[in-house]
Amino acid sequence: WDDRQGPAKALHDALSSRGVSVWFSEKDVSLGTPLLRAIDKGLANSRIGIVLVTPALLRRLPAEGIADKELSALLARNQLVPVVHETTYEALREVSPLLASRSGLSTEEEPMADVAAKLAELVAL
Repeated sequence: WDDRQGPAKALHDALSSRGVSVWFSEKDVSLGTPLLRAIDKGLANSRIGIVLVTPALLRRLPAEGIADKELSALLARNQLVPVVHETTYEALREVSPLLASRSGLSTEEEPMADVAAKLAELVAL
């Protein structure tokens, strides 16, 4: 997915630098591992779900592929935080009203470093 190397990696690195343990497919899924099973294990072992909402994600969700399955599992959780990046909550609402209804953060309103700091505080609770 085209957003893994840019904003997703930046958020991962910012959270990791704050001591937050982050499941990230780019580092946690080995070659030859079934991706859906790896995602399922990552979700099962996570206390908080973070969805980085990018234009690429908004394009993928209607296709009902892996991103859609992952989002469905995350929506069943109590602690789910959308982080809107290079798009808007309005655009998200058009694709996923349930995710858009969650309280979240936007990199348009604050830099990724501040978003990561707030998420790290939430994880520490």
